[in-house]
Amino acid sequence: MSMVTRENIGLLNDKIIVKIEKNDYLPSFEKSLKEYGRKANIPGFRKGMVPTSLIKKMYGNSVFTDEVLKSVEKKLTDYVSTEQLEIFAQPLPLPEENDASKINMTQPQDYSFAFEVGLKPAFTLPDLSSLRPVRYQIIITDEMLNDEIERLRQKNGKMTEPETVTGEEHVVNASFQETDAHGVPLEGSQPKDNSLLVKYFAPAKRDELMGRKAGDTLTIQLLTAFEDKERAWIQQDLGLDKESAADAEKFFTLTITKVGFLEKAELDESLFKKVYPNKEIATESEFREAVRQDMSDQWKAQTSNNLQHTLYHELLDKTAIDFPESFLKRWLLTGGEKPKTPEEVEKEFPSFTSALKWNLITDKIVTDNKIEVVPEDIKEAARKQLFSYLGGLPQGDDQPWVEDYVNKMMQDRRFVEETYQNQRTNKMLQWIETQINPVDKAITAEEFNKLNAEHKHHHDE
Repeated sequence: MSMVTRENIGLLNDKIIVKIEKNDYLPSFEKSLKEYGRKANIPGFRKGMVPTSLIKKMYGNSVFTDEVLKSVEKKLTDYVSTEQLEIFAQPLPLPEENDASKINMTQPQDYSFAFEVGLKPAFTLPDLSSLRPVRYQIIITDEMLNDEIERLRQKNGKMTEPETVTGEEHVVNASFQETDAHGVPLEGSQPKDNSLLVKYFAPAKRDELMGRKAGDTLTIQLLTAFEDKERAWIQQDLGLDKESAADAEKFFTLTITKVGFLEKAELDESLFKKVYPNKEIATESEFREAVRQDMSDQWKAQTSNNLQHTLYHELLDKTAIDFPESFLKRWLLTGGEKPKTPEEVEKEFPSFTSALKWNLITDKIVTDNKIEVVPEDIKEAARKQLFSYLGGLPQGDDQPWVEDYVNKMMQDRRFVEETYQNQRTNKMLQWIETQINPVDKAITAEEFNKLNAEHKHHHDE
């Protein structure tokens, strides 16, 4: 008589024994043989007219084994489903308790197979209202606001071509030719074009550049023409080693090819409309307030990420979950895509169980609170991805080409799956933020960045 039994062999670790009898697999075996006979294309026989005895001789053993194992797999799958077992990964066969070696087409009999399963644990989440993580609020200083407004003026300005260099904000387009100290080109050296602001030069060289125009030349030594930071990237631009002291002592003749100057946009309605096409902004004070709000929103996104990262660690630390360690380690050894050594398993096991723990916590919160990700969430993520590529929200974001891009991304299975998981996690963390009682703390941008850098360094160690 076929049956499935289960017994406990450890913490959250059970053994399932599947016993099958001949009637479970013989009918399907005979049916499969007939199907082979119907499709077989064997020289000397008309298609569909191959004798069953020949089919059995040629394919019988492999077909018989397949049907026995299919019958076992079906019994096991039905049992797990009927008993509503929540298990990790897939059941692992216990070879020492299986009858696989006894499978023989010429001697059909009852068989017994044993499997090990790891059961998902029941657990309780901590009281979310008791969590009091710090929620940082970035102070938008007047200096930060002024810098951002200057950036916007520069971004929306226009490039002009004055005849001569008259200020540190002018751009010098020049050809760099390596020479000796007297300006004589070195044999084999090739000119390289570059462009840089006058203010990137050392103060003494800036003075020498004043009044220069297209066609003028100037011989410089990198070591004296630039200060450390600027010299490093100039050397790199010229194909030199940015760390090399010897390269820093090299001489170049600059031949100015063009002088440029970026005229910053005026603080008027024309700029306001460019930056905020969907807002009615008429005065500088209104513009400054809109920029301040944008900056605040951008920092809120970063401080929210910081808060969510804190919640991730708090939930991991404060949620007690047991695991079927022996099963999981055996699964890591043999059940993954690539078998591992015992040493690799022991090394990876802590991070592996942390990831499992987080997945269980996420699943519980999402299920208990009916958190859903709908197709429109994924489409919106695709739109935001496109806009980030373009450097911001374009005017008329409902244009057909935007929806064409979104529809194309919705056909990308990998994008959809990854975005679904990201959206699911984000929605879950946003829901948690509504359940906790954070402590608000004002902090400068510099302090916040330093705090994040220290935190990252701590976790990288």
